[in-house]
Amino acid sequence: MVFSSVSFLYFFLPAFLLCYALLPWRNAIALAFSVLFYVWGEGLFVLVLLLSVLINFTAGHAIGSAPPERRRLWLTLGIVANLALLLYFKYFGFLVFDVLGWEALDPARVPHLPLGISFFTFQSLSYLIDVYRRDAKPARSLSDLALYIMMFPQLVAGPIVRYATVARQLRRRVIHASYVRHGLLFFSVGLAQKVLFADNMAAVADAVFALPSERLGTGLAWTGSLAYMQQIYFDFAGYSNMAIGLGLVMGFKFPHNFNYPYISQSITEFWRRWHMSLSSWFRDYLYIPLGGNRHGPLATYRNLFVVFALCGLWHGASWTFLAWGLYHGLLLVVERMGLKAVLARLPRLARHLYALLAVLFGWVLFRAESFEQARLFLARMLWIGQDSGPETPGIAEIVSHQQWAFGVLGILAATPLLRRLSTRILTDRTLAAGRRHGFKPGVTAALLDGSFIVGLLVLCSLYIASGTYSPFIYFRF
Repeated sequence: MVFSSVSFLYFFLPAFLLCYALLPWRNAIALAFSVLFYVWGEGLFVLVLLLSVLINFTAGHAIGSAPPERRRLWLTLGIVANLALLLYFKYFGFLVFDVLGWEALDPARVPHLPLGISFFTFQSLSYLIDVYRRDAKPARSLSDLALYIMMFPQLVAGPIVRYATVARQLRRRVIHASYVRHGLLFFSVGLAQKVLFADNMAAVADAVFALPSERLGTGLAWTGSLAYMQQIYFDFAGYSNMAIGLGLVMGFKFPHNFNYPYISQSITEFWRRWHMSLSSWFRDYLYIPLGGNRHGPLATYRNLFVVFALCGLWHGASWTFLAWGLYHGLLLVVERMGLKAVLARLPRLARHLYALLAVLFGWVLFRAESFEQARLFLARMLWIGQDSGPETPGIAEIVSHQQWAFGVLGILAATPLLRRLSTRILTDRTLAAGRRHGFKPGVTAALLDGSFIVGLLVLCSLYIASGTYSPFIYFRF
């Protein structure tokens, strides 16, 4: 069940909000609906999630209460147990078929990939490590830890939340009207990013990437790649904003996950803006423990390659994901070796184009089903080898007028420009008009936000009700 589905928007979410607002047992309501949310989509695989909760509750309390000489042992056992679940369900098929090359196993026997296992495993690992480091106390009850790991807004696709961030809110939280208003604003914007932008671009990207090699021309290769570049951003940023919004409605403050990554002027800056909760997780729990940049350039480069190799594999169990991670690791190393100093002397536009093209070529590798498809796309984009032939469809056959419109608008929405323009032109003028008519600024702002929320929800509902194409990329991870 995805947030942009009829079942979630019109049945699950209203029922949850009604119970959460009227009944006094907020944690119990949130936990019960979180279990229902996961069962709705995964059935009995909720047992894997419950097993993860039990393992981490036991290990966390053992780490917190054990004598100093045994704390590391319990931490190791907890990490091994979490990684064992992740390796079995996510990487079993990759290890057997791609790494070891065993052909005898029936592919149908490869374990099913439970939704969100990468996200709730990383949250669990951060909990155990923080307890070990004394940055957080062990959860006071099994239900507290279960709610932290299983909370449905961020269960399937993040953002990755640290236990210390929400520990106090699990025990006591006050829900202000401003939280609810801003939460609904975040949710409606995230829903629009997913339904209006990501889904329109998904139709274009999937159509182009499905073309056989003899029908792929240079123009279509660029069109499909740029469409996917927008799709993956609005898909994931939209889901994160919906999760942050629902968290605010519930009284939780989740970390922001995206900060306009496509305005970056280097790959180093890109990773400070893209999927920030994952970047900070790898920094705090892997890069710094490996030594970070404290032991000289060679050790730093090694650490970057290790981190980004694992970052690639975290996204998916295939060689292309590993190559994508190593590609970004290589770019970061090259920037540290001197490219960053060269970029600093270039005009801002040149730096921006470098970052955009570097990210775009990486997304081709990320999206491709194989190295051969990635090679073909990149060759077409760089005008290498055979170009379009008589069987190559025109761009107009793939991209509708509506998709063109959202593609152009998406370029603006991926930058702060649209937000600044709406603030200056719409918000400021509306507040000024409200003051002239005797309305307080807070009332005017609330009415403006309410109108904006309702407008977006109605528009998105029309798209959803029409049954438009709506894949969700990060369900693969």
